[in-house]
Amino acid sequence: MSDLKETKISSEKVFSGRYLDLYLDKVKLPNGKTSTREWIDHPGAVCIIPILPDGNICLIRQFRYGPKDEFIEIPAGKLDEGEKPIDCAHRELEEETGYRTNKLTFLTNIHPAIGFTNEKMWMYLAEDLIQTEHNLDVDEFLELLPTSLEEALSWVWNGKITDVKTIIGILWAEKLLKSED
Repeated sequence: MSDLKETKISSEKVFSGRYLDLYLDKVKLPNGKTSTREWIDHPGAVCIIPILPDGNICLIRQFRYGPKDEFIEIPAGKLDEGEKPIDCAHRELEEETGYRTNKLTFLTNIHPAIGFTNEKMWMYLAEDLIQTEHNLDVDEFLELLPTSLEEALSWVWNGKITDVKTIIGILWAEKLLKSED
């Protein structure tokens, strides 16, 4: 098996934002030649599949500025500096949905955009939910969409849901919840 690793020769931070940085790196390719790579350094995030007391999944609908459209998603949020993923999952679940969980199960890690960022996401299943209060960030606007697993799956397969973390989360929920039947 050949070595496909690229080695960083130099790196320049082109932009520094509130929670991500953009870099332009010069790299040595496996064939010995050089090239450049633009990439985003991201602190990581969590995503949660909340199972409501009635068995529905708690999806959310919100506008995403990058693609300039509304999306149906599972709750998710960025890790704060030094924050553990499980703590972030508890915080984001309550902030976005108004529910606290007594049972949070780690499912997997995903890398949503490996072509240009090092972002890593921790995915959790949240069960045994207790309703509390929404605590959205001041610049965050969303709508809760309690949805049956069957309908969420149909939205994945018909293209109504296109967000990658949500697709993966719904497929995990199908695997886990169907095996409990």
